[in-house]
Amino acid sequence: MSLQPARLPKAPRDILHNLMDAALRAADPAVQIPHNMPDLPRGKTIVIGAGKASAHMARSFEQCWIKANGSDNIENRLGGLVVTRYGHAVPCTHIEIVEAAHPVPDEAGQKAARRIFDITHAAGPDDLIVCMISGGGSALLALPAPGITLKDKQAIGKALLKSGATISEMNCVRKHLSAIKGGRLAMAGSKARMVTYLVSDVPGDDPAIIASGPTVADPTRQKDACAILERYGIPVPGAVEKLLADPSFETIKPDDACFAGNETIMLARPQDSLRAAAHVATNLGLNPVILGDAIEGESREIAKMHAGIARQVARHGQPAAKPCVLLSGGETTVTVRGDGGRGGRNAEFMLSLLLQLRDDAGFAALAIDTDGIDGSEDNAGAIMDSNSWQKARQRHIDLADHLAHNDAYSAFEKLDDLIVTGPTLTNVNDFRAILIF
Repeated sequence: MSLQPARLPKAPRDILHNLMDAALRAADPAVQIPHNMPDLPRGKTIVIGAGKASAHMARSFEQCWIKANGSDNIENRLGGLVVTRYGHAVPCTHIEIVEAAHPVPDEAGQKAARRIFDITHAAGPDDLIVCMISGGGSALLALPAPGITLKDKQAIGKALLKSGATISEMNCVRKHLSAIKGGRLAMAGSKARMVTYLVSDVPGDDPAIIASGPTVADPTRQKDACAILERYGIPVPGAVEKLLADPSFETIKPDDACFAGNETIMLARPQDSLRAAAHVATNLGLNPVILGDAIEGESREIAKMHAGIARQVARHGQPAAKPCVLLSGGETTVTVRGDGGRGGRNAEFMLSLLLQLRDDAGFAALAIDTDGIDGSEDNAGAIMDSNSWQKARQRHIDLADHLAHNDAYSAFEKLDDLIVTGPTLTNVNDFRAILIF
């Protein structure tokens, strides 16, 4: 088979941006909310929630609610409180929006979580609680369990973020250290009817993992959280150890009566974005291959796997002939080995991929976090093509050294290849596209 690059309908980087735009449009929860409005209660509609997309979800719900139910005496019929990440707020008229820190919780998140818990607990049998939940809610709903402090949760959260633990492992620990997650918010609002809207940012789209499942049942146990902390060598304060040994503070299990009559609606998933991107690719004459929407593992190692598949396409036309685009989602992790480099899991994936494909021609790639923030930096991710390696050499950028120090952000900043979108107001996790031509 010829290894000459195939002809493309437009520039490779333009194609990748088209695919990214399609993925983000498909992840917009506002598109689905009008089709999933609940019946009007006899009492008040109380909107609560947490996550990077929650304010956008709340505004969309408020607009649809007013359109369907009118604006007469609305102050006594619609209200609530939603907490989102700093910089992700959008204005609502009747639903209060507050901002807090992510991925490490802060005092603002703790105060918001307490208020949300109290609002939910005060709801009566004639009321409807509408809960807007998206990725990021675990850090934003920062209400520590009795006996432990916000400082305890911050320390454990920081250690988990650096450890390479998966999102399901991190959230298992988080919910067992919380007074509001792991179904406890549903327990607080058990007198009212509850509808939860979800935007999934977790592999497998498990509602119990998204934002640590504040309104859904939790099948995990305290012993599972203990095993995770031990596996990654996370130091545990005495108060946390005591809490995890107290069976009276287990999370809320599936057979609990507080979940009776509640409804959970999935508005957007990683697979929706991958399908949308695949549709655009097909219309451009490309062969799309979706590798998976739930890929987990070390970013640099997952990049090696993707590079191997890209070479198989280029050399053997498998699993599809070029021009081909490999699409994938999920949430990779980064085990911090360096000494304070600037990174993010998608930038690290891209840097590892570039090092793997540096001697190959006819490829371009993009990887972003769909919320617009790759880790804690100001970029969504990065983009590159088969000229990037030569550009790095010309600019005397030691890419291998940057990877060794978890400093992918700085590498792509020097290459002028960071992708900066700003907050997208959604969050269906990572989106990766590798174009082979």
